[in-house]
Amino acid sequence: MKVMILAAGRGERMGALTKNCPKPLLKVAGRALIEHHLVTLKRQGFTEFVINVAYLGEQIKAALGNGEQWGVHIEYSDEGEQALETGGGIFKALPLLGKEPFLVVNADVWTDFPFASLRTKVDKGIHLVLVNNPEHNKNGDFCIQDGVVRLADKERYTYSGLGVFNPDVFKQHSSGVFPLAPMIRQLITKDQVSGELYGGEWVDVGTPDRLADLNVKLQQG
Repeated sequence: MKVMILAAGRGERMGALTKNCPKPLLKVAGRALIEHHLVTLKRQGFTEFVINVAYLGEQIKAALGNGEQWGVHIEYSDEGEQALETGGGIFKALPLLGKEPFLVVNADVWTDFPFASLRTKVDKGIHLVLVNNPEHNKNGDFCIQDGVVRLADKERYTYSGLGVFNPDVFKQHSSGVFPLAPMIRQLITKDQVSGELYGGEWVDVGTPDRLADLNVKLQQG
């Protein structure tokens, strides 16, 4: 299974930290956020990666190269100056991702999720990993009932930025800028989204404070 790491965002909430450095290269415990993913995923048997880049993307390419130093293979989907958002970014990368379901991972999250378990989660169009709601998303995004993701107003959880996507779900779209969330909601109404709730370690590293807190946590072991 190939892995797409979403790394094209500008990271504006990081303020001065991302003025001259793309968010995926910000370091925690001495290692870039995106490198944590590469190391963890390689350890769990994933070796083929597609990374989309836009803002300061040349820095990411220079830092990671072809992935040889981690024993993996990296290809890049370069969106130029205009990032295509999550949906548009994945759509542009489809030729590199192939015809089989692929794993999508947001570069700006940190987690100890067992990625290898997702290799079998390909029965529906999309499989999402949900987590308990963090302080910055108290209302959550989606419900989950018996392994199926719903839009109901019952207890909702937060989409973690981890999921398995069948490339066929993008057939209705065309190239351009579009977010992923509306597409997911549409597929939920068609009963095409499965999911699971993960209760382990997960951090959306979206602000300087969260980055600093995670750095302290990892340094303390």
